[in-house]
Amino acid sequence: MKQITLLLCGMLLWSAALFAQAALKPQLYNPQADARADIDAAVKKAAASGKHVFLQMGGNWCGWCIAFDKLVKANDTLRTCLEQNYEVVHVNYSQENKNEAVFASLAHPERFGFPVFVILNGKGERIHTQNSEYLEEGKGHSSKKVLQFFRQWSPEALKPPAAR
Repeated sequence: MKQITLLLCGMLLWSAALFAQAALKPQLYNPQADARADIDAAVKKAAASGKHVFLQMGGNWCGWCIAFDKLVKANDTLRTCLEQNYEVVHVNYSQENKNEAVFASLAHPERFGFPVFVILNGKGERIHTQNSEYLEEGKGHSSKKVLQFFRQWSPEALKPPAAR
């Protein structure tokens, strides 16, 4: 009886630990989201506000995806640049939902691995796809390279020199 009680207590603790890990795991990407509708809404907002759309494509399973998001949110300069120039959509790619039609419509950016970034203009046209590997330095993403990327594809940067 004592062994059964210990076994049950052990299983209960193990279950609680698994539940706690699942609860702590970031949920940046929503597998149930309608990615096409989210992108269309972001394009509409971008057109009205003179911004571009920044698609961060990946999944909650992707450590690099989560790390990139944390870097941007923790760095005031990166966060401000992103907010001022882009409408952001996190597009899920996972076993639950690969968003195959969305990825196909964007020329399969998943070929670069994850995260991968796609920039759309205010008309919804894809103007750039960025392999995140080029934004890395050492064991993570470089704040300097990420800022340069955000600035290079901002609406202001793509205006003709006479219009700036």
